[in-house]
Amino acid sequence: MRESKAKKAERITNVLRLLKETYPDAKPELDFNTPFELLVATMLSAQCTDKQVNKTTAVLFPKYGTPEAFAALSEEALAPYIKGCGLYKTKGKNIIAASRILLEQYGGEVPNDRDALTKLPGVGRKTANVVVSNAFGTPAIAVDTHVFRVANRIGLADAKDVLHTEEQLMENIPKEEWSIAHHWLIFHGRRCCSARNPKCETCSVREYCLENLKNQKKQK
Repeated sequence: MRESKAKKAERITNVLRLLKETYPDAKPELDFNTPFELLVATMLSAQCTDKQVNKTTAVLFPKYGTPEAFAALSEEALAPYIKGCGLYKTKGKNIIAASRILLEQYGGEVPNDRDALTKLPGVGRKTANVVVSNAFGTPAIAVDTHVFRVANRIGLADAKDVLHTEEQLMENIPKEEWSIAHHWLIFHGRRCCSARNPKCETCSVREYCLENLKNQKKQK
């Protein structure tokens, strides 16, 4: 579907406005009190629901909530606490290793720097963006499966991979809205624009959704 730059900009503005109106309480759904807790929770969330991670960390963090505590753990000791999150052996190994690096290189503090974060074991670009955005308030867009799907389906991006989706979202969304837009898209993906059987009939942005507009054109 062809659209001029002006039309595209207008459509995207309308989509963002409607998402903001639909999800005024959008926020991180992982429970955390410190940047380190958010880092660990996000690492645990890979291929796992936020609900399960929160259930896990509600028991884990009161006992082991600091880099010092995790660095002193063995993988075998940590495993029973995080087993419910899946991939627990790899996650446990990475969390312990990352904790030791934080102690050795950063004085036990989580750096507010995406490049530094992505050098930690088990920390990719998405996790780093989640941390700098939600723990430090640095504008960033973390592209998970929901954001990738919804952004490309609606037409906020037109990309085949996560990195290019992030780059296009950064170009199409005002910088001051990067972090909150990330949460709008996640909320929309979980509550309406699901991978299978999206609730298009009740979608608040359907008038401006590129996928919906394409389907309407095909039906004519």
